[in-house]
Amino acid sequence: MLTETRPTAALHDGARFPAATSTSRPPVIDADEDVSENLPYDEILVGQSAVRTRELTMDDVRLFATVSENRNPVHLDPRFAAGTGHGKVIAHGMWTGALVSGLIGSRLPGPGTVYLSQDLHFLHTISVGDRITATVTVVEKREADRVVVLDCGCVNQDGILVAGGVAEVVAPLTKVQTAPVELPEVQLIGHHQHDALLKKCERLAPVPTAVAYPCNEPALRAAIDAAEAGLIAPVLVGPARQMKAIAAEHGLDISACRIVDVELPKDAAETAARLARDGEVGALMKGSLHTDELMAAVVRKENALRTAARISHVFVMHVPTYERTLLITDAAINISPTLDDKVHIIQNAIHLAQALGIKKPNVAILSAVENVNPKIPSTIEAAVLCKMADRGQITGGVLDGPLAFDNAISVEAARTKGIDSPVAGKADILLVPDLVAGNMLAKQLSFLANADAAGIVLGAKVPVILTSRADNQRSRLASCAIAALLADARRATE
Repeated sequence: MLTETRPTAALHDGARFPAATSTSRPPVIDADEDVSENLPYDEILVGQSAVRTRELTMDDVRLFATVSENRNPVHLDPRFAAGTGHGKVIAHGMWTGALVSGLIGSRLPGPGTVYLSQDLHFLHTISVGDRITATVTVVEKREADRVVVLDCGCVNQDGILVAGGVAEVVAPLTKVQTAPVELPEVQLIGHHQHDALLKKCERLAPVPTAVAYPCNEPALRAAIDAAEAGLIAPVLVGPARQMKAIAAEHGLDISACRIVDVELPKDAAETAARLARDGEVGALMKGSLHTDELMAAVVRKENALRTAARISHVFVMHVPTYERTLLITDAAINISPTLDDKVHIIQNAIHLAQALGIKKPNVAILSAVENVNPKIPSTIEAAVLCKMADRGQITGGVLDGPLAFDNAISVEAARTKGIDSPVAGKADILLVPDLVAGNMLAKQLSFLANADAAGIVLGAKVPVILTSRADNQRSRLASCAIAALLADARRATE
């Protein structure tokens, strides 16, 4: 609140400027400098200021919402904000309060300061991209209790005052000069890639999907959640009595699902495969049976689901620290793939990437090093695969290899090693040397980098959705969404 005791000019053209008290003013402290030094009470001068400029990013808004637990959608949801008087997402008003607090606590007076009160008025909204300059100016000192009164103002790039008021603090007695405290690095983990994937499926009809032996709560819930999201139309293949009992126990509504009563897991896999063979379903989904039981039915000659392509698996991963959707193959089916197998594995992954909207994906062929080394077979195979792509034996993507993992996903790492490549640092597909390497890589990204992973089997006449008990709901829905997009791409081709 503005008071008559503070030597502050009135608002002029939407901005406040401290009134001059003499012809010689104390220097303004630039708080953007990397210094950690305070001003004890005796050194503080009336009229002294500190200033800091900060551009608002969407990450700032999300981080402030996370710390404050303020979930008001006007700050977080562009669609909601568009329907308000603001027309777009705006920052929390107290974000400017945080800028002011940072100035006071770090520079004026700085370390050792004790906050007593803060009175701010929020006068104008702030949007992402606005450049805010925060200023605090000493307007009064009270010797009896070492209280310093500061005028506080935040001005945007157009000179408009967006917030202003007054703060009272107790200044420190002694000088403190230390190295700047290193703040922890904060990583915001969002799921925008996952949301974008589901949005691509909004125009698609649910894919009839045979769910093989969903005889525990996670497997049955995965099918029902995907149905409620409009991704699949489940055909539950398994012991009817057991599935109904699980549904009743866990409050799952399976009344709209077709049920095919089959007692044993192996028979459920065979029945599901025959439903796909006969065109009754457009996808298969693993329930609570073992993966090899389902895949044995898929590859059985009598079920006629094999194509000219090899069967392979792809993890579709949304890694918070990587801006691209990352496809890792093969990490679940081919244990030690041959060179010929790898041709099919790459081609399958390219077709999947295209179904996901990546028109010409970058394929990084991974090894331990980025140079061809006769003692490391995967480097030789990488070179051969690249030459095969040059000759049109692999189509639809841009291949390079061998590449080590770091320079496949990091432009900086590739530049440091002098690698000039259209793929390095921008990989969409990672071809791993073998199943062990791929499986470890995918799980490391999931459990150490908080990546969302979806699993899909390619090369059969219908996509096969592989889910795990360790998968969260996002991963299960993403797997079903990928199957829906693949089924749609196949229909378009046919």
